[in-house]
Order: sequence, then structure tokens, then C-alpha cells
Amino acid sequence: MVKKVIPVFFNLLLCIGSIAQDTTLLVGKKIITLTEIVINNKLNVPVFIERIKNDTTFYKAFRNLRILNYSSINDVRMLDKNNNSKASLFSKIKQLRDSNCRWMEVIEEQSSGDFYTYDHQYNYYTAQMYASIFFTNGLVCGEDNIVAGSTFNIDGKSGLEKHKEQLKILFFNPGKKINGLPFIADKTSIYDDEMADLYDLSLDMEEYNKTSCYTFKLKVKPGKENNVVLDEMITWFDDKTFEVVARNYTLSYNAGVYDFKVQMEVQMTHIGNYLVPALIRYNGNWKAIFKKRERSIFTATLFDFK
Repeated sequence: MVKKVIPVFFNLLLCIGSIAQDTTLLVGKKIITLTEIVINNKLNVPVFIERIKNDTTFYKAFRNLRILNYSSINDVRMLDKNNNSKASLFSKIKQLRDSNCRWMEVIEEQSSGDFYTYDHQYNYYTAQMYASIFFTNGLVCGEDNIVAGSTFNIDGKSGLEKHKEQLKILFFNPGKKINGLPFIADKTSIYDDEMADLYDLSLDMEEYNKTSCYTFKLKVKPGKENNVVLDEMITWFDDKTFEVVARNYTLSYNAGVYDFKVQMEVQMTHIGNYLVPALIRYNGNWKAIFKKRERSIFTATLFDFK
């Protein structure tokens, strides 16, 4: 096995450093375990890791929603401490777009418990955040799906608007530093060499939804959980286009004054040349100072794109 692997790695060795053993590669200070199929495929691993670090296809897929007609089914449930539903929302909506403007029509809606306040406002912070990402409020015009030059910015924002921006960074760019989050801003930069010894990294190839993919897995090492926010992330990249096909990730932290544990799953699909999210699942438990603990699960299913 060693004789077969060494020639494949020789050129990589000249370019990026050293090989720890026949199935691992050192990129910067990060040790990445490679399966034999990746080795045989002669992937330029350092370039691939840099591509992952700067990936925009995931965020681009969500921005594509701004310029398309589509329908979605939304299932949001707030849970009690025994994981029984205490409030919920089930709705079917349709987004329509015309003359560079988009708006949302509610086709069907059912709610239970105290999901809404008496004046039909969201009674839960999680519901507010969900609506800010997945629902269109009124007529929105002048948007595009351009990612280049688009950045998340919390400057000048406070309260819900600031938290929405921070959530978007966690959601769309896991691994980026998030300013303004007490105690954890320096614990989210998972690709920095300073955090290399906190994670086990691996790269494989497998099929996902009939697409041949590179599968990049990142998991916190045992005993290092208190030093990170992103506990685990698995991303499937199309092995030809390097677009994100799907991503599962788990985030958690306990800062005393607040704590959270969130699991998310996103699956993509293609509509013509557009990569778009088709399924988003969330399971979260969090507590912030001066707020009641919120436990919730939601599923957003998007379809009928035009």
C-alpha cells in the first residue's frame, strides 16, 4: 500500500509540505485524513481546502431565492421541556417576482398555542428569526443574487437586527469569525491554523442524491468541546463544480449567561443553472439572558421553482 501511495503524494509533497503517514496530509497546521479514493483521484487538497474556506456557493444558493418564483411548506414547532409541542405554525407560501420586485402570498396557514401574540406578532424569538430569513414582508424591490462584494455587517445594528446578522454568518458562512458575540467571537474561525489542534478533519468521496461528491468532515476532538462553537460539520461538494450539494452541522456553546445547541441540515437542488436550497431542517435549544429558554424544530421545504 505504501509503495502505491508514495508516488501519488510526491508532487504534493514538493508543493505543500509533509505527509504524516500514508493517509494523512499536512496543510498549514491542519492534518487531514484522506481516503484511498481521494488519493487516487489526485485532488489538489490544499487548493480544495482554500476553496472550502472561501466558498460562496452555499450563500449564493440562498440569494438565488431572491430572483425566483417558488413555493414552500413551513413547519415550525416550539417545544416544552419534555419535547412536546406547545405552539406551532404550518403554512404554505408562494413567492412571486415581477418587474424586479418580489412578494409573498400565504396559500394556507394553521397555528396553535401561543405562536402569535394577540396582535398577530411572533411570540417567540426563534419564530422571528425564522420569518426574517424565510418570509418576505411586503413588497421587496431592487434585489439581485450577486455574492461578490456582499458581506454581513453588524456595525450600527442592535437588538434583533444585530442578532439576525450574526445568525446569518453562522448559517451561511460557518467557520467565519463573528464579531459582537460575547465569549465566542474567537472560537468560530475553524479554518485558522490556531484552531487546527481542536478538530479531526477528513476528506472522502461518495454519492449524495445521485451526485458524485467530495465529502469534507470536521469534528471537534474529545475534550476540546469548550473551546469551539462548531462541534461537527459535514459538507458534500460536487466533485466537478465544487458547489455545495448538502451540509449538516452542529453548533453549541455554554457561556453561563447564555447557551445554545443547534443542529441544521441543508439540501440543495438545481433549477436550470441555479443552485437553490430544497430542504432546511433545524433543531435548536437555546437560552439567552432575560429571555425564556426556547426549544424548537422546523422544516422548510422549497419547490415549484420558476
